[in-house]
Formats: sequence, C-alpha cells, structure tokens
Amino acid sequence: MPGGIRVGQGWDTHRIVAGRPLILGGVMIPSDFGLEGHSDADVLSHAVTDAILGAIAAGDIGMHFPDTDPRWKGSGSLQFLRHACGLAAEAGYAITNVDSTVILERPKLKDYRLAIRESLGSAMGLSPDAVSVKFKTAERVGPVGEGHSAESQAVVCLVPLP
Repeated sequence: MPGGIRVGQGWDTHRIVAGRPLILGGVMIPSDFGLEGHSDADVLSHAVTDAILGAIAAGDIGMHFPDTDPRWKGSGSLQFLRHACGLAAEAGYAITNVDSTVILERPKLKDYRLAIRESLGSAMGLSPDAVSVKFKTAERVGPVGEGHSAESQAVVCLVPLP
C-alpha cells in the first residue's frame, strides 16, 4: 500500500559529439551535434526517468536499462520513461507534475519548449501544463559551459492512486 506524497529527483549528463542527432524529451532538435550514449542519449528523458524511479525507490535508469545490454543500443529514451511510469502505477502512484531543466550552451531551445512538454506529457499520460521544461546555459563554466557536454535535472511529484 502506498504512503503519502513522494518526490523524486533525477540528473543526467552526456558528452557532446558530432554525427548524432540531438534529442531532448523525445524531440529531435536541429543541431550540428548530438549527445553520446548507448541509447539515443536523451539527457532530459533520462533525468525525468530517474526522478520517477527515485520517487518509488526503484533504483536508477542503469539498473533497468544497462548500457552493457545490446537490446538498448540506439533505443528511444521515451520507452524508458514509459517503463518508469508503469512501475510507478504498479507501486500505487500517479505522477502529478514534472519540473525539469536542460543545461546546454547551444543551440537555443526556447522554440522547442512546447513540443518537448507535449512529448514528455504524452509519454507520461500528463497534460503539457503539468510538465515544466526550463533551459539554461552554464555561462561558459565547466564542461557544459565549454561545450563538451549537456546536463538535465528533473523533479517529479507522485501521489497515491485513489
């Protein structure tokens, strides 16, 4: 039986590389680079997935989808997110909202905010108005600021199912 409200926090980072698509929240962003990873390296979907898994104390994305397993090579990360949502429901919880941040120097992402909110919301069974996505730069500080990587952070709130 589930308890009260649960909150989960997720974080992810991936190196920037040429020759790969840039996918954030399941949306392909026009760019001359993408993110390196075993799956599609969707840093935003990974952070939200980890936040959900954390809220239900179900480990992290690497436990469920290890990068040593060839089944997940090139996989779309929204399937990881849908899996975490299913586990939350099985545990007796519903996701009420998500607050997330993508930290990336370029490209500018503001024109993709609604599409990303809709994509994540669709994967989680939420209205876009329950999905916040913010975009920040690292002000040219550290690996993100120097254009070597991208990061994402996410917080989710879960409530017991009626």
